[in-house]
Amino acid sequence: MNGVHDLGGMHGFGPVEREEHEPPFHGHWEAVVVAINNASRAQRVFNIDEFRHGIERMDPVHYLDSPYFEHWLDGITRLYIEKGVVDADELARRFAFFKERPEAPALAAVTGSLPPPGARPPGARGAVRTSDATPRFAPGDPVYTRASGPAGHTRLPRYARGKRGSVHACHGIHVFPDTNAHGRGEQPQPLYSVRFEARALWGEDAEPNQRLYLDLWESYLLPAEEAR
Repeated sequence: MNGVHDLGGMHGFGPVEREEHEPPFHGHWEAVVVAINNASRAQRVFNIDEFRHGIERMDPVHYLDSPYFEHWLDGITRLYIEKGVVDADELARRFAFFKERPEAPALAAVTGSLPPPGARPPGARGAVRTSDATPRFAPGDPVYTRASGPAGHTRLPRYARGKRGSVHACHGIHVFPDTNAHGRGEQPQPLYSVRFEARALWGEDAEPNQRLYLDLWESYLLPAEEAR
C-alpha cells in the first residue's frame, strides 16, 4: 500500500545516523515486544504479512515520530484487537494495571486462557511451498514491474513500480504476501530476484554503474514486450 512507511528511494529525511556499538535493544520493553511477536507467531495468532500490514496502518505522524519497536507494538496491538485476542476496553484496563504496577509479571493482568494455535498448512516450512507451477520467467528475461498502487499490503515498493529490469534468478515458490496479509490465503507463486540499473529507477541523479536487486513475486512482473 502507499503510505509513509514506504520510504525506499526517498530524499529529505537527513543522513542515516549509525550508533557505534549499538546494542540489540535500547530498553527492556523492546525485548518484550520481540518476545510478544515471537509468541504470537508461534501460536499463529497472525502471520508475518498480517504483522507488516498492521504496522503499515499506523498514524503517519506517529510512525515518523516513534522508534522502530514502537512500530511493532502498535501493529501487534491493532492485530490483537482485530482478531479478538483482547478488546479495546480490556487493553485499557491492562495498561492501567501495569502503569500502577510496572514490576508485576506479564501474566498478572491476564484473565482466561490464551487462544489456541491457528491451523498450520500441511507441510508448511517458512514461506516456501511446493507447487507444480512452471515459472513464467527465466534468468536473463527482460521484465517491467506493474505500475499500479494497491490499496492493501504489497512487497513491491513505490520506487520500483513501472520500471524495467531483468530476472537474475528464481527462488522457487513462496507464499504471496499481498493475499496472505488479508486473509485471502497463501496463493503461492514464483519469487524472483530482479536486477535494476540504478538510473532506471532514479534517473540521472543515480550513481553510474550501480545496480539494485529486488525479490519480486511473479504477479508483479510483465514481459518487456507486453509492457510497451
